[in-house]
Amino acid sequence: MDRKRVTVPQLMEWKKSQRKISALTAYDYTFARLLDESGIDVILVGDSAGMVAMGYENTLPVTMDEMMFHTRGVRRGVQSALLVGDMPFMSYHVSEADTIQNAGRFIQEGGAEAVKMEGGSRILDKVHAVVQAGISVMGHVGLTPQSVHQFGGYRVQGKNYLDARQIKKDALDLQKAGIFALVLEGMPMELAAEITDELEIPTIGIGAGSQCDGQILVTQDMLGMNLDFAPKFVKKYSEVGEAIRSAVQNYTDEVRSGAFPDEAHSYHLKKEKLRSIGNNSR
Repeated sequence: MDRKRVTVPQLMEWKKSQRKISALTAYDYTFARLLDESGIDVILVGDSAGMVAMGYENTLPVTMDEMMFHTRGVRRGVQSALLVGDMPFMSYHVSEADTIQNAGRFIQEGGAEAVKMEGGSRILDKVHAVVQAGISVMGHVGLTPQSVHQFGGYRVQGKNYLDARQIKKDALDLQKAGIFALVLEGMPMELAAEITDELEIPTIGIGAGSQCDGQILVTQDMLGMNLDFAPKFVKKYSEVGEAIRSAVQNYTDEVRSGAFPDEAHSYHLKKEKLRSIGNNSR
């Protein structure tokens, strides 16, 4: 499908025209190309790669070098979608200079068009510094996985008045700091709707209801590839995990029985070549 490249200003225009934004994660070239050719608007190289691609318990061990590896691979598969790189834990909890340098790596080394940073009031100065350096920033509030230990697990945020007001304040402050879009994760849909209505920038929901300006999911979750993880907000659009398991079992059975490879999946020499080999062997 031939289409124009999605840009940051275009997302802002879609907010105004109420055109919903679709986003998914990718961690390698193959998935990135499939998503891009399917018409997805935004591809996030999430630090969820730590769990999905590397088997970590959470996102906290993910390093900048690991994120660069995944972002470069995804970049090669993306022609049209807006590519956003997820800044990992401790890559922006440092000095402003180091934060800018780390964000810049996503643009220079990874080929991303923007970065994503988790958190609210505590990172406003870092967000502002990165934006002032000419790098587009996507924010992320609510359930922020890098704060999983502070939350005591992956719990819905903003369920009481004080927490909800703080999340809303963080959203408004991040907008003032210059972000171009905001991920709202794991919060009551009423709170997400209120934030979406007040912000001039688009909101991208994940477990935040239908009133956000767009939605994002981890690709492997919506494809049914993560067989041990099924939160309420994930809709499975396929059961690719079971299909892969079944295909590999069939392959293994055929290899062991000798059914694969068969004649149709084998190469043959032409008869004259075969005679030549026979003659040379004498």
